[in-house]
Amino acid sequence: MDRTERFYKIHQLLAARGTVKLAALLDALGVSRATFKRDLEYMRDRLNAPIEWDRAAGGYRFTGGEADRYQLPGLWFNPSEVRALLTMQHLLANLQPGLLEPHIKPLLSRLRSLLASGEHSAEEVERRIRIIHLGARKVALPHFELVANAVLDRQRLQIAYVSRGTNERTEREISPQRLVHYRENWYCDAWCHLREDLRSFAVDAIQSAATVDRKAKPIAERDLDEVLASGYGIFSGRKTTWAKLRFTAERARWVSVEAWHPEQKGRFEPDGRYLLELPFSDPRELAMDVLRHGPHVEVLEPASLRDAVRQQLAAALKQYG
Repeated sequence: MDRTERFYKIHQLLAARGTVKLAALLDALGVSRATFKRDLEYMRDRLNAPIEWDRAAGGYRFTGGEADRYQLPGLWFNPSEVRALLTMQHLLANLQPGLLEPHIKPLLSRLRSLLASGEHSAEEVERRIRIIHLGARKVALPHFELVANAVLDRQRLQIAYVSRGTNERTEREISPQRLVHYRENWYCDAWCHLREDLRSFAVDAIQSAATVDRKAKPIAERDLDEVLASGYGIFSGRKTTWAKLRFTAERARWVSVEAWHPEQKGRFEPDGRYLLELPFSDPRELAMDVLRHGPHVEVLEPASLRDAVRQQLAAALKQYG
């Protein structure tokens, strides 16, 4: 029985029996006298439990008529659960600083006080977890909240959106379907009423947003995945092509244990090299990831992706004369 369970057991015994002798409490809880005393002190000091020792009856009871009125909080965690929650909070806070703070702050102080009974403090948890960000773009909190609420409330949005690829600014109405956190940044998968098709919008590229008094167009998750999650990375589409990449034996030690795509296939060749096959719709992001492996990877198929990588390498080489 962990500490949280003991709190509820003590409350249950006192509420049911009125006065309970120490021996009966120790037997029901399965703990030592010292442990019970610590639990009792915590319940009195932290949980405001009105428990007193009745000398005449030789047992513990709730003070006066408090047995019917006093209730333990409806949501409690043991120290291990609190540490897990605080660890998650720290991860989420660093995921995009400021996005979740207004919503988590009221709960955080309560978690910190609960954690004080454990072996690690909240400060220790935060100090011992290091999260390094690379490539995260700043998101305006009001825009994020509007998009998140629209996703959950199934509400349409009117947005001003800038496509970084073309630097084009457009006004469009969208039906948000889901939020996606990908490579340090937030995206909104939505039905675009301007283009009459599914699109993935970078939340940080939304310059303004306002709710529209119309319900979002419903899109089945299967259809969302078919268009926006079937290919490689954030650039997806309905039509996919399979790429075949061959990595050197040295680089294979990393790539063979990496997840590039849910449907990827991989196998080692006799000489230690590694063949990776995966679907893609748009070559841009896949080409970038191929290029970061430099001479340790070769695109075998398709010819279009091989040519795209070759052109990028040739253009890069020109920068160095």
